[in-house]
Amino acid sequence: MTGFSRFLRFGFFSLTLLPCAVPVYGAPPDDAGRMAVLQEVVVTATRDREEIRKVPAHVTVITEKEIRDSGATSLVEILERQEGIQFRSYSGHEPLSIIDLRGMGGDSPFGKVQIQLNGRRLNRPDMASVNWFQIPLSQVERIEIVRGAGSVLYGDSAVAGVVNIITRKGEGRPVFHTSAVVGSYGLHDEKAAVSGSEKKWSYAVSGENYFSLGYRNRSTVSSQGAGLDLAYDAGDHLGLSMGASFNRTQYELPGNLTAAEMAMDRRQYQPARPAYWTSASSDDDGTDRQTELRFRIDSMLGDFGRAEIGFSAGIKDAATNYASWNSFNSYTIRTYAVTPKYILEKEIFGRANKLTAGVDYYLEPFKMDRYADRERSQKLSVVDLERETTGYYLRDEFNLVEPLILSAGYRWEEATIKGNSITFPGTVDFDTKKMHRGDAHELGLTYLIGDKSKVFAKYATAYRLPFIDEQASYYGWGNGFLANLEKETAKTMELGTSLNPLKNLTVGLTLFRIDMENEIAWNGVTNRNENLDSTRHEGAEGTFSYLWEKRFKIYGSYTYHKAAFEAGPYNGRELPLVPNRIVRVGAEWYLPGAFILRPEIRFVSDAYLSGDQDNNGEKLSAYQVYNLFLFYRPELDRYKISAFVGVENLNDEKYAMIGVKGTAFSPQTYYPMPERTVKCGISFEF
Repeated sequence: MTGFSRFLRFGFFSLTLLPCAVPVYGAPPDDAGRMAVLQEVVVTATRDREEIRKVPAHVTVITEKEIRDSGATSLVEILERQEGIQFRSYSGHEPLSIIDLRGMGGDSPFGKVQIQLNGRRLNRPDMASVNWFQIPLSQVERIEIVRGAGSVLYGDSAVAGVVNIITRKGEGRPVFHTSAVVGSYGLHDEKAAVSGSEKKWSYAVSGENYFSLGYRNRSTVSSQGAGLDLAYDAGDHLGLSMGASFNRTQYELPGNLTAAEMAMDRRQYQPARPAYWTSASSDDDGTDRQTELRFRIDSMLGDFGRAEIGFSAGIKDAATNYASWNSFNSYTIRTYAVTPKYILEKEIFGRANKLTAGVDYYLEPFKMDRYADRERSQKLSVVDLERETTGYYLRDEFNLVEPLILSAGYRWEEATIKGNSITFPGTVDFDTKKMHRGDAHELGLTYLIGDKSKVFAKYATAYRLPFIDEQASYYGWGNGFLANLEKETAKTMELGTSLNPLKNLTVGLTLFRIDMENEIAWNGVTNRNENLDSTRHEGAEGTFSYLWEKRFKIYGSYTYHKAAFEAGPYNGRELPLVPNRIVRVGAEWYLPGAFILRPEIRFVSDAYLSGDQDNNGEKLSAYQVYNLFLFYRPELDRYKISAFVGVENLNDEKYAMIGVKGTAFSPQTYYPMPERTVKCGISFEF
């Protein structure tokens, strides 16, 4: 039976389990959570509607208004302003940036944070970042960030946290939104969207066009995307929704630079280095094309709870051309998912209780063709792999007493990675499979204080399955299927609070520890991926926000990370590329005439270079960046107008977020970030 046939069979079986619906309280809830007060709701933490303060985790919700008013042109810009989050990019492009949460990046940055679109996993089965431009920013209604282990509900890759991107749902009369941003390095970004509802139908359509020449030579990126969401309210007991999205991104790859090369010209692309047998990155680029379809049925079952089943199918065609490495590859990645879920809210012994149970089935075929030239005239090899996962989860929340909530959950998952690699004229490098079994559990306590505050504690385990290109090496060196490579596992503990001691004052503090086993990393000596010795990631996240109404708002965060080996030859050494401190402070002054002035400061401490597990080399320098924005937001009845002008990196800091320690075969290199950048924009909503 083919993989796609298995997907269809599983989907049909799940659909038959969706019971016949009966009328009950109202329109069905959805993963986008159509709530009146967004700041009191989060979806990703419990896979259902939930007040933030009832969740035993450090949670942030970024609303549509905050996104629109930020002046940002990408999800990366929005997320990087949040505590505990850092992005790195080897290409200098935001679409390919790697997210680092709670210092889990290091030399093995992929797969530690699960990225979702309306509750469905976006993480790729291979070792690559999600394309952050695949979701038009004009389509986003809000973003939810849940820090901490989430494998019980979401399985693979939810080790450091979950980021769920919720798209807009239409409501009421048609609302039109248009915006345009221009800036340094040839930046221009245009967005348009319309949303609304008519009788039982609701709709939202959006599109975006982004282009930038990039800070460095040969770092141009362009992206075009569109999205559609439709929903049909069939009555008080049944709801249907569907969505579609498309994106095409093209990018150039400028490579890295040595310190001497940066001193000469930070904006140049990587030159040839004959001493290290390295060609210039004068013709490196790539293209991504992504299409996704999704469908969901919500059913209300009266006293028997409610059920939901989601289906999704996506295809990604990608091509990378590394002329500097004589590597030309074409990929096709398909993703099929079926995610049935059941929720029962019913009192037990007079106490509120909520049970959530479900299944996540993912089928991800992966095919890669390697070529000898950009024109794809000579095929070198074909890789045909597949990852299939099935996870079963159960989670319960019980009010022990009115302000104290006990939560507990368990997940069991099975994954199979299989396939083959054929090098022409016909050599089979491998044709085998590996099965992984994993489980996760969690136990949490949340104590509610007053109407807005909470204290929480949580213990949880988590895991990350190997990527298919970690399990199988097929890029021309170290070829083979690594059957002894095991999944990563984690034990996590956290204790935190969110308090409102004064009106309009919010302070929060979270302490956490993550003990990792079997982290996967590339060994340049053996030319293969291997499981590392135990590591420990611990730290603290502190936040504050104070609003003096109609005058100013001040906010900030402090994040401390320490990530170190706990065994082996590097015992006690810190993991590379993990800064100990990240500080962000900002303010908004509400000036006369509908003007708002927003200065911001971001400081990131130094860190060891990639590959420096011994901690005996130079460090990646600390840096601080100042941003300054001026907004104009007049109040005009049903029309909303917002204009801004801003300067990022006002102090013209020359810094790099990634550095790689030199070896006998390669020099010490860096990936420089942009200097002072100016941009301005305007948006209309009517």
